[in-house]
This record gives sequence, structure tokens and C-alpha cells, in this order.
Amino acid sequence: MKKWNTLLTAMILAVGMLAGCGTQEGSETSATQEEQVQEVTVQVQLSKNDGEEMIAEDEITVEEGTTLMEVMEDNYEVEQSEGFINSIEGIAGNQEEKMAWMYTINGDEAMVGANEYEVEDGDEIVFDYQSWE
Repeated sequence: MKKWNTLLTAMILAVGMLAGCGTQEGSETSATQEEQVQEVTVQVQLSKNDGEEMIAEDEITVEEGTTLMEVMEDNYEVEQSEGFINSIEGIAGNQEEKMAWMYTINGDEAMVGANEYEVEDGDEIVFDYQSWE
């Protein structure tokens, strides 16, 4: 009889462990689904003198929540200070000539530095090297 009790106890423990593994696997699957990263695609255009000279036009896909600064630093040669871009692809602002990089998002002038703006799906971002006067 003791043999049967021991065998029965072992079987109950084995079934319990298998059931526990199945539950844990289901939890991992739902956690993995929650961790799936959403992506956004943006259009970035670099130009000079109000679009007279085109430097680059790119479609870039990034994770949701990515800042414009991260997009620029990951895809172009960029120099920045305090969240504002001073140079792109070796073209730097020039105080004497009153030239700088200005940017628009979906046709509107940017109201924040590139480090503060989180890109959104479908954004059309234009950086233009132009006179600020």
C-alpha cells in the first residue's frame, strides 16, 4: 500500500509540474506579444536654400518613441549642442553669413529642439540650410 501512495504522490507532483510549465509558457508568450515594438516610418529631406539644392531624401523606419535627434544621429553625420543641430553632413551653421539649419515637420516650423520631438508615423521632416534673415 505504501508503494501505491508513493507512486500516486509522484504522479500528482509530475502532473502539477507539467501544468505549472504550461501556465508559465503561456505567460511568456503573452509577455513577448506585449513587448513587440511598434515602428513608425518618416520621410527626411535635407536641402539648401529653401530646397534649391537637394542633399538627401530618405524614408526611415524607427521604433515608436524615437526622437528626431536619434533619427538624425543614427542616419546622418550630425553635430549638436543642447538638443539643437548645428551641422549635418559636414555643413555647419555660419554666424557671419547668417546661415543655419532650420527644420519643418509636416510643413510647420519646428517649435522644439530635435531632441524633444518624438517622430510620428508619416511625418515629413525637412531640414534646410538657409539664411535666418
